[in-house]
Parts: sequence; C-alpha cells; structure tokens
Amino acid sequence: MDPNVVFLNSFLDVSEETFEKLVRISTFKKLEKGFNIAKSGEVPSKIYMLVSGMVRAYLSSETGKEFNKNFFMPFSFVGSLTALIKNRPSKLTYETLTACKVYEVSFEEITRLCKEDIHISNLYSKVLEHVFIKYEERQLEFISMDATERYLRLRKRISGIDDLIPQYHIASYLSITPVQLSRIRKKIDKN
Repeated sequence: MDPNVVFLNSFLDVSEETFEKLVRISTFKKLEKGFNIAKSGEVPSKIYMLVSGMVRAYLSSETGKEFNKNFFMPFSFVGSLTALIKNRPSKLTYETLTACKVYEVSFEEITRLCKEDIHISNLYSKVLEHVFIKYEERQLEFISMDATERYLRLRKRISGIDDLIPQYHIASYLSITPVQLSRIRKKIDKN
C-alpha cells in the first residue's frame, strides 16, 4: 500500500476518492538542505507533507540567536500553521536540515476542499488534533523532565539524531547550551 495512504490512514480511514482529491492539489518536490519552506515575517500559503528528510522550526531573536521549536521527521505535516490559519506573517522559520521530499499543498485549496468534502474536513480536523497533542506533549516535557530525560526522549523519537544534525541544533531544541549537551552525552556514555 502507498505509504502516503498509510500515513493519512493513521489519522482517519481515507477512501481512494478522498486520496485522489488530495493528490490533485499536491505537488511533489525535492528540496535541498537549507531550503526555507516558510520564513519569519512572511505570510505563508503552503503546507507540506514530509515524506523523507528532516525539517526544523525555529525562532530568531533580535540578536540573531536561534531557538529550535520543533524537528519534523517523515511522515508529518510541516508548515507555519498559526500563520496559515490567521493569514499573518509567520513568527517561525521552517528550514530543511537535510535534503527532503515533500508534497506541497496550497492551504487555501485544503480549506476550500474542507468546505466541499466532509471526509477531507474530518481528516483536517484529525490532523489538527494530532498537532495539538504533539504540542501539549512537548510542553509537558519541559515542565516535567530534566534536560537528560528530554535528550533521551528525543533520541528515542529520532533515531540517530546525533549523526543527522549539529549538536547546537539539538541543544537549542532542549533549551540548553551545547556544553551542557556535551556533558549529558558524556554522562550517558559512562553509564
């Protein structure tokens, strides 16, 4: 079975007809490492289904310091959802950390289809629920786990992350310094 269908079916059973409607409004793209799919200060219009590679969402301070909010791995939906929904400039930048394969979809087309097709509307609703649950899980990690526990959970969620992206990105995501991350790694290696 098509892995894209399997992914969509993880939210809701998607009929062949519904899948075909989604395919018609999607464009398959190969993106190079370092490509910005949404930029801070710009109003986005697209959402992406990531099928290979890794993407980060980050916030830049006025001094240029970057704070990683999230990492996206296949299969997931990527885009500045708040900016898309509100039709306002994104506060975050979404950047490919590796070469990626994505399906690009116009957010306007998705919302139009939601008004026309209850199955697509239900799928959209389930995807939003999933995004909210992931957001809440991340918030709970910060208030209930120390940095070592958060790092171990990240390594479990993204196998081989230490080899995929630079240490400073991982440290930023964990809200610690690269030096603290290095100490955590040494401590884990000793055990």
